[in-house]
Amino acid sequence: MDSSTKEDTTHRICIIGAGIAGLTAGALLAKKGHHIEIFEKTPILGGRALSLDGSNLTDSFYRDILSQYHSFLAFSDPPIKEIIEKKMLNGVTIDLGYHAIGGGVFSNLNSVLEEFDEHIDFLESYVGFIEDEGYRFPFLSPIDKIKILPNILRLLYVSEKTLCRLDSVSITETIQRYGKGNMKLILEIFSRSITTVNDLNRISTGEMFRAQRNLYRGSKPVGYPKKGLGHIHETLARIITKYDGRIHLKHPVDSIIIKDNTAKGIVINGKTLEFDFIVSSVLLQDLFKLADESCFPDDYVHSLKSLTGTGSLSGYYCLSSIPEELIGKTFHFLERDAGVEGIDAVGMIDFMAADESAGITPPGMHLVQSYIICTPDEARDKNTLVRLRQFLDKNLKRLLPDFQQHVLWKLYPSVWHLDGVAKTIDNPKPSIHTPVHRLYVIGDGVKAMGIGFNGALNSARLLSDIL
Repeated sequence: MDSSTKEDTTHRICIIGAGIAGLTAGALLAKKGHHIEIFEKTPILGGRALSLDGSNLTDSFYRDILSQYHSFLAFSDPPIKEIIEKKMLNGVTIDLGYHAIGGGVFSNLNSVLEEFDEHIDFLESYVGFIEDEGYRFPFLSPIDKIKILPNILRLLYVSEKTLCRLDSVSITETIQRYGKGNMKLILEIFSRSITTVNDLNRISTGEMFRAQRNLYRGSKPVGYPKKGLGHIHETLARIITKYDGRIHLKHPVDSIIIKDNTAKGIVINGKTLEFDFIVSSVLLQDLFKLADESCFPDDYVHSLKSLTGTGSLSGYYCLSSIPEELIGKTFHFLERDAGVEGIDAVGMIDFMAADESAGITPPGMHLVQSYIICTPDEARDKNTLVRLRQFLDKNLKRLLPDFQQHVLWKLYPSVWHLDGVAKTIDNPKPSIHTPVHRLYVIGDGVKAMGIGFNGALNSARLLSDIL
């Protein structure tokens, strides 16, 4: 870090991207007195975790916004054009891809919002498990918990020094040591669902248990914000403007200006704007679309370009009726020999959003959100996606044998950058510091506590501690 970041002064700070990382950073830095300007290429806040208002959605806009965030609509029933023309999405809030938030009401989000006397209400759920016939909820019985508790505690509450050693230990190795009975199933399922990676040989034991610690602070494991993900972004945007920060939607940045190994400003619509610091929250792999890679060391360029993300096929089922006993619950499933990298595939069927208090559907409509994990390449392969859709439908049918009779519509968006960078042993995440002075990177791709939404948010907190 250069000495200028230590001065007790305010700075003009440019943030590129209005996703959760960019908005959180903007709020925290604006409160400290910095002059914040956020530039977002799309007309909507939220980045890859945004929510769309179905009442104002057109076929072309939906497909365009999906494509801008490394997604596409793999399947829909009936066709998306018919769904929109018949106004079947009126009153519905729909996400680009499935984004539950680990930690729920005690998530990192609300610990940030507390600084502004703000709070987001969450729907929360324990996690059940879908079996061949029916389900079990919660996943573990009280007796099961007692049996495995010593091993869970041993792994969750080890020192950071031990976790660092476990960073290079795969879940496969951990299963070989601790994986007996239900403990094996827990390690197989939760490590995959936390990292959105199916290949257990790639998943870091240390990172997986760091991510798990949030879940043992009194909250239920998974949560979904009432009023949808968009409510989070609107809250952060309101905070930013309260502290005189500015958010520019539909303002794509052309390039980052770098001179003498220092970030000086940006070019937007052919116009040069000078700033004291530049913060990029775009995908790390896309940094060099904005910044001249010749300004960076070769090994840094190579490391960022070689980073890989995570993928998934989501399923959104709008149903006219759902049994009361399922509403508010979340279920994992495990498909053996699924024909994907890692052999087996984990997914989730989520009924949190089906609760009326979620506030994302009109009366008489219940939204079931689901996903199944795959690699970025698999998320773009039509034959693989056909198979994954069958797995989603099959597992929903195990919970609701007659669900097809109650379907109003179904959407299946495929996402190959659900997380910008997979948190795996062979995919080390870089620091928020770049080799260029006064240029920082944030988001779910950098090294910060947690994964996905929480990782992105915590990267913004790290930045706020520096600037």
